[in-house]
Amino acid sequence: MTSLLVADSFLLDDGRARGLDLHRERFLASCADAGIDASAFWLDAVARLPRGGRWFPRVELSADRELSLRLRPAPPLGGQVRVSRYDGPDPRVAPAVKGPDLDVLGELKALAAKEKQADEVLLTGTGGVVFEAAYSAVLWWEDETLCVPPADLPVLASVTVRLLRSIAAERGVRVAERRRTLDDLAGREAWLANALHGIRPVAAWIDGPPAGPIHHAPTWQLALRNTTHPI
Repeated sequence: MTSLLVADSFLLDDGRARGLDLHRERFLASCADAGIDASAFWLDAVARLPRGGRWFPRVELSADRELSLRLRPAPPLGGQVRVSRYDGPDPRVAPAVKGPDLDVLGELKALAAKEKQADEVLLTGTGGVVFEAAYSAVLWWEDETLCVPPADLPVLASVTVRLLRSIAAERGVRVAERRRTLDDLAGREAWLANALHGIRPVAAWIDGPPAGPIHHAPTWQLALRNTTHPI
């Protein structure tokens, strides 16, 4: 198990980030649940971030209750993804908090890459209900409705999904929370979404149903990129 109680990361590109206020909200709330007021730390951390270059900083609350900032160069952005399904018991101990499960999810992702040549690994629950990927939220389209797993499932509250919901509201696109199995996603356009890569369309469900054609992703990727603001 990782030594992190809480973590949050975001893409920083020449001093601009998307959803930084939402990352702040999620990080401070999780720290508060752990008994730590991180508001002053957050302000100091943001002030120390570079205003040039591409970075993927991470703020952390460790198990010894120390707050820290890790300034990491941003990895290359990914495109379409191949996703395999993890069929074992849910390995997460705190699905609603980013941090405690990062190590075990990284191990699952690495194993899927080695054994299946997968870019990500999908987590499912009882009856095969879709939860999320190791490091990404899952979204899909049913006709012209953008769908996400219900909030009462054990999934992380994704900042990127919140931004996509806002874009949908601006466009008059319906967003629905639906319980679906992977087989229910057969032939449907599906996305993985996170703070680093934004939207990545699913090109293949490895050992699963056929992935759907990609229609909506390009315009939504652009809309998401346009949500960045100076930090």
